[in-house]
Amino acid sequence: MPRHSGFHPDLTGAENILLNASLLGLSRKKTEASFDEIVEFSGVGEFIHEPLRTYSSGMTMRLAFSVAVQVDPDLLIVDEVLAVGDQAFQTKCFERIAQFKRAGKTLFFVSHSPQLVRQFCERTLWLNHGEAVLLGTPDEVLNAYAGQPR
Repeated sequence: MPRHSGFHPDLTGAENILLNASLLGLSRKKTEASFDEIVEFSGVGEFIHEPLRTYSSGMTMRLAFSVAVQVDPDLLIVDEVLAVGDQAFQTKCFERIAQFKRAGKTLFFVSHSPQLVRQFCERTLWLNHGEAVLLGTPDEVLNAYAGQPR
């Protein structure tokens, strides 16, 4: 199972919500007030009192994302791990990301999907083995990337 910062495989989903939210700076009172919303968004309700080690990687990712967006950060880092969620969950995530952007917050989005980069990004950075190749608009960078021999 992939490791997620602030999650422990021997704790239940519910316990991991409390732990992860605390590590992300959410008070216990706010976490408890938001608990049902986090569980509802994640879609893991029937398993919330089971140990995280019994969750699939997709379930764990959904729970982690649900806690992260509940914290309402000024900067949200999202990578392609959203691809492991089902279509309904991806749609909810993309709607939440759009709300986040409309609120004027910063999104750091890591992806190989040109469609998603165009949808979510205003500036794009192409990295190759940790080295910056090009910084520009999504169209500029994606067009340059598409023209490169593999």
